Amino acid sequence: MTESTARIFHNGKFFQSSGTDGKNHSFAECVVTDASGKIAHVGNLSDEQVASAEAAGAAKQDMQGQIVLPGFFDGHIHLLSLGQAMRSLSLRHCKNLDDIKSTIKKYAAAHPEKQRIVCNEWMFAMTPGKVHANMLDDIDPRPIFIDEKSLHGTWCNTAALKELGIIDEGEVEGGIIERDSDGKATGLLLESCVMLIIWPHLARMAPMEDKVAALKGAIDALNAVGYTGAVDMALDENSLEALRALRQKGELPIRLAAHWLIAPKKNEAENLAQVDRAIELWKELNAETSPDFRIAGIKIICDGIIDACTAALLEPYSTNGTNSGPIWTLEEIAPVVRKADAAGLQCALHAIGDYACKMAIDALEQNTTPGRRHRIEHLEMTKPEDAARLGKLGITASVQPVHSDPAILRAWPKLLGEGRCGRAFAYKDFADGGAVLALGSDAPTAPYPPFPNMYTAATRRSAREPELETVVNPQFALELSAAVAAATAGSAYSCFADGSAGKLEVGRSADFAVVDMEWDAKKLLQAKVKQTWFKGKKVFGDA
Repeated sequence: MTESTARIFHNGKFFQSSGTDGKNHSFAECVVTDASGKIAHVGNLSDEQVASAEAAGAAKQDMQGQIVLPGFFDGHIHLLSLGQAMRSLSLRHCKNLDDIKSTIKKYAAAHPEKQRIVCNEWMFAMTPGKVHANMLDDIDPRPIFIDEKSLHGTWCNTAALKELGIIDEGEVEGGIIERDSDGKATGLLLESCVMLIIWPHLARMAPMEDKVAALKGAIDALNAVGYTGAVDMALDENSLEALRALRQKGELPIRLAAHWLIAPKKNEAENLAQVDRAIELWKELNAETSPDFRIAGIKIICDGIIDACTAALLEPYSTNGTNSGPIWTLEEIAPVVRKADAAGLQCALHAIGDYACKMAIDALEQNTTPGRRHRIEHLEMTKPEDAARLGKLGITASVQPVHSDPAILRAWPKLLGEGRCGRAFAYKDFADGGAVLALGSDAPTAPYPPFPNMYTAATRRSAREPELETVVNPQFALELSAAVAAATAGSAYSCFADGSAGKLEVGRSADFAVVDMEWDAKKLLQAKVKQTWFKGKKVFGDA
């Protein structure tokens, strides 16, 4: 990491835009930063302020003609899970059960020292029909845990079910432990079971030094692709403990805001007790006391995902004529949202199906204070009238374009019907209605680099399979400048970090990414981050 000193960054194209929507974008010639790592001037190389800074001894930094963007700010990420996923086995390349089994078998043979085998990026489409523990039992005798790509499901072998102690009994509010006719767990755990059974169990098993190393690895990886900020969207005691331990080792090269996960419980008192814990932590870790790692609010998961048929829809799924209700009802969620809002916390509501999206908007409209910048995560299926309500109510649309990649939506037409698919991922609708867009990756449920994310947002084409000609709802595509703004200014705004991050403006922190790229949405997959600067210090890149 370079030392922070007064600098003149020149010979670059420094992105500028108005508001958080990328409109009226332009490029400045240079940026001057002071010794504290803040931006002191943005403009032309011939400006008097540049001459004054040079006369005062400011160092000159040549940007080699590259485009310089504000540091990316991931609006929705799971930091510890990302770090742990980077250290576990990815099944992303697998096409079917045979691929999955051979991949795990090869990994198991290469890692005899591991007590359990943890995998990620399995998709339901890889294993059509029901999955079962016995489909994995002949691979290896150790416990095997396979996270579904969205982190809304985990597939376990029999050894893992025994280790969890749930073969014969055990239920979770808002979750599903699939069981056979004899009541035996079959190996698939869905929704709240993942965060209330799987995550805590694996966390207990992992040594603290492993978790700290996983966090550091995740932050280093984020810096390497241009991130200088992130919103951790499901903080719990385990993640908090690991982040505290990492911070004791020194300043983090990223600014973090976090939403405390509120798990559904059987009664209101238990739900509100979790809000009390979030308030307690917020009083300790807030913008004044801990600006670079703070509690921003709470997170509530209102429904599941389309692919597992657990997203709550206004009309039944086309495949089976059934539907899934929300994890929380409006009556259950209201007191939780009210209490958090009254304390000054932001509420982030996960809502994917159009029923859940409507309910989430209703909950925020009926129970919160204007100006809190409450937000809804994902918003994958929305009715036009609900999309229009976001901006009117000041609700941030926190979206993850990587989830709209055509390569992973092949099952949607069958699950929803072509008509409903025409309303999928209506980002431009949200923006046209006045909502602030905050782009995130939802890593590790999806790839974390920002350029594939923005590519799909701006082209509605696949970053996973660039040769795929499918375009998903091109009418909802964002302009390139709007996608950049949503991945920087919008996400910073979403968590009240816009006083210090999100734009290259005087008074804000010198957080930026130096990028070798063409200003063309179709060329985003070729963009390369050359350097990342945080608070005027280089945290990634060449000398």
